[in-house]
Amino acid sequence: MQENFSKPHTMLLDNRKKLSLTGVSDVLGFNEELVSIKTSLGDLIVRGSKLHISKLNLETGEVDIDGVINSLQYIESRDGKSFMQRLFK
Repeated sequence: MQENFSKPHTMLLDNRKKLSLTGVSDVLGFNEELVSIKTSLGDLIVRGSKLHISKLNLETGEVDIDGVINSLQYIESRDGKSFMQRLFK
């Protein structure tokens, strides 16, 4: 897996209701229960309910997500499969 460490990756979770991220290079997919994000330190899965991307600026690498956040999970690439192939097998 090729990683881009040029953008620092930070995460701030406020009362499980607002997640602010930096070091984001792409949003791979989202719905009200799951947001998948490509960061400079790997793919990140945000799970919860009523999730909403309130801020997205890929030029600066910033993303804000509102809703009820239940879990955060980093996923590493395995077996040459894409992130989406592994997520929705």
